[in-house]
Amino acid sequence: MPIRIAPSILAADFLHLDKEIEMLNTYADIIHLDVMDGSFVPNISFGFSVLEPVSKIAKIPMDAHLMIVHPEKYIERIAGLGIQMISVHLEAIRDQGDNPSEMLNYIRSLGCQAGLAFNPDVPVEECYPYLKDCDYVLAMSVRAGFGGQNIDPNIYSRVKTLKAEIARQGLDTPVQIDGGVTILNAPELADAGVDIFVAGSTVFKATDPASVIAFLRAAGRVPLQEYNSAL
Repeated sequence: MPIRIAPSILAADFLHLDKEIEMLNTYADIIHLDVMDGSFVPNISFGFSVLEPVSKIAKIPMDAHLMIVHPEKYIERIAGLGIQMISVHLEAIRDQGDNPSEMLNYIRSLGCQAGLAFNPDVPVEECYPYLKDCDYVLAMSVRAGFGGQNIDPNIYSRVKTLKAEIARQGLDTPVQIDGGVTILNAPELADAGVDIFVAGSTVFKATDPASVIAFLRAAGRVPLQEYNSAL
């Protein structure tokens, strides 16, 4: 399947968020929305005060990554905004004593694609029982909660292991990674089997975000020097 790029607006210029969304509408594949509550993760990002206006001007699919406790309280409202993809954390669901499969199928029942996310310290094998209930899997390549972190070097082997299990189960579930993605590691990540790149600072801090998005989507199949001026 073709690689898709999902820039995280966590790194966008919020004083000119409308222009940032217009740029993504033109050049990106997905708009990634990192929702943090200060409880599941030690940081607070944004909630419906941002999700609602973004949903009104977004023309490409939106992906809400819920780094929150009790996501079931908000999923229906998020789906009602027309957000097509919603991911919830395996750890958060299990810690509150809920069944991940039921949560994923609840998201699907609202007409959204359901994603299962998990942090780098969670063995990938722990998500295997729920793969059949996922429309995509979000393997965090940094610890959830903050932007601008360096990528976990274990992500390459983790993605390969995950892709092998997806194939073993006869599935074709896309693997998304979030955190530390750059134009330097994108080729190796693509080789490992990543299908969806979430990138924040790499896109929004670039001189030419559109060219960086294009390079990430090409995942190294074009010469890197063509994009040096965009960084």
